[in-house]
Amino acid sequence: MSVSYKRRRKVPYLIRRIRIIAARAGMRQRFGMMYAGAVVMQALSIVMVALHDLFDRYYEGVGYPLLVAALFLQVTVVACLVLFRSILIAQHHHEQHMRADSEQARRRTAELFAMTDMLQAAETNEEAGAVLMVTARRLLPGYGAALYVLNNSRDRLDLARSWDLGGGHVITESLAPANCWALKRGKAHLNAPIEGGLCCAHHAGNNAVLEIPMMAAGQVQGLLVLTREGARHGSDIAEENAGVRNLGHALADSMSLALSNIALRDRLRTQSLRDPLTGLYNRRYMEDTLERFLALSNRSGSSTAVIMIDLDNFKSLNDQHGHAKGDSVLRDASAQVMGALRPTDVVCRYGGEEIIAILPDCPLDDAAAKAEQIRLRILSLSDIHGCAVSASLGVAAMPETTVRGEELIPDADASLYLAKANGKNQVLAAERVTSGLALARVNHG
Repeated sequence: MSVSYKRRRKVPYLIRRIRIIAARAGMRQRFGMMYAGAVVMQALSIVMVALHDLFDRYYEGVGYPLLVAALFLQVTVVACLVLFRSILIAQHHHEQHMRADSEQARRRTAELFAMTDMLQAAETNEEAGAVLMVTARRLLPGYGAALYVLNNSRDRLDLARSWDLGGGHVITESLAPANCWALKRGKAHLNAPIEGGLCCAHHAGNNAVLEIPMMAAGQVQGLLVLTREGARHGSDIAEENAGVRNLGHALADSMSLALSNIALRDRLRTQSLRDPLTGLYNRRYMEDTLERFLALSNRSGSSTAVIMIDLDNFKSLNDQHGHAKGDSVLRDASAQVMGALRPTDVVCRYGGEEIIAILPDCPLDDAAAKAEQIRLRILSLSDIHGCAVSASLGVAAMPETTVRGEELIPDADASLYLAKANGKNQVLAAERVTSGLALARVNHG
């Protein structure tokens, strides 16, 4: 937290303190005047009693009015003292309530600052939801909640976490932004079906719920739903505790910034690892992954295979049909490669129209058979795009074709270029190390 921010926070606090001190000073001044008046009246009553005794000694019955006036002053003094005591008691109770409210506000502020600090360390929506749940349970005891987060395509909100909703609330796993009045209006919305009010299309059940949108940078990040067990009317949520709506907004504001930061980090991470055109991993990710797979292969003794894929005559395709057609072919070819491999395999764009696939725990023969499936899949794109689409593929594996990890890609690349020289649209695998450095043709299309 910066020094300037701390100073800005201190300014309103100092202003409030000055006002409180001034109010207390004015109250003390008024109490002092009341007390001084009571003392003066007490002194006057004493003087009047003394004058009554003096006059009564020389003139009997003359000082009687003075005695009545003194008695009236005494009654007035007693009434003032009783009133003064009542005011002091009321003021004491008022200060106690103010101190309790101030302490509660301080505790809530501390909880919110602690929540914001924890959210800065949250790396996933699940972690952020856990922080929100802990804070909400402390600030809003007795209330249940559900957290919805906007998905990557921004067309649906998925349930990230829910807690303490009770049996009367029907939870949905996902909802569309178009079906939520809170998201469409950008304001909190109260769903109370029993009261006959306007309810969101996704709302189910008879419980009343308060929905608060989470907005950051002018965009929807999620939705916070608050309710409590047995809540049927809007007053059961919003009016029973006057601070529920304000606390809900404070929680939603903190969460919206956290969700926005998490989404931004995910996008930056994806952009740093993925090729924007094909969606495949980039070359930097491939190098790190291959190094890790080779280390695992050395320890376990299993095979790690590499398939190099290059689209045939891709430059001519771009020249004849345009770059838009070339980009479309490259995207579809990448999708065909992904569809032919296992979830544990890694596919990367190596450069230009070249694609590389890393197959952990895969022998050379199995990798060559998989490469043939990929070749046939890419060849089938010719009918879809109305132009000739084919690929040449080179296969290498460690330890079958090389015992050195740094030679695995060069061996696959050499097999690929030999397949190109032999007529293209075919798969060639590097020959096993026991048979020399020659290349053997596996299949010819």
